Amino acid sequence: MQFGGHYLLGAPRAAVWSALNDAEVLRRTIPGCKSIAWTGPDALALDIQVNLGLLKPVFSGDLTLSNVEPAVSYRLSGRGRGGLMGLAEGAADIVLTDAEGGTRLDFTATGGASGQIMKLGRGLIGHSAQKVIDGFFQRFAEAMGTSLVVAAPAETGTSDPA
Repeated sequence: MQFGGHYLLGAPRAAVWSALNDAEVLRRTIPGCKSIAWTGPDALALDIQVNLGLLKPVFSGDLTLSNVEPAVSYRLSGRGRGGLMGLAEGAADIVLTDAEGGTRLDFTATGGASGQIMKLGRGLIGHSAQKVIDGFFQRFAEAMGTSLVVAAPAETGTSDPA
């Protein structure tokens, strides 16, 4: 499955980068996040409750940052364990560029799941994941004291045909 979007934040790129690397800002803005903490210079551990309609499993996961170019971009890879619900994994590329009035943030991600999660169907999972992504960026902008000026879904849609 593929997800993503383009977001224009009314804040300087350095401020957006700083907030993206602040565990407390992330905890407050990731929908369903129970905890998140840096475990190393490029690694985070988190617990997140995912809303899948009737089911709301809690996933414990590990995130790793790679290809880090400060205040410009990085790749975020992660894997979450949801007990009986199975595993979820994904990777996201985040790119920041200067834009009139603030910073453009481009977000592209791929993800997948196994076990009971996939029995719910790709459409439900894709819709839920995109809602989580969009909700995160809205809350993220608010936590920074700015508004989300533009939000547009990625041209690729929310799921791939495979």
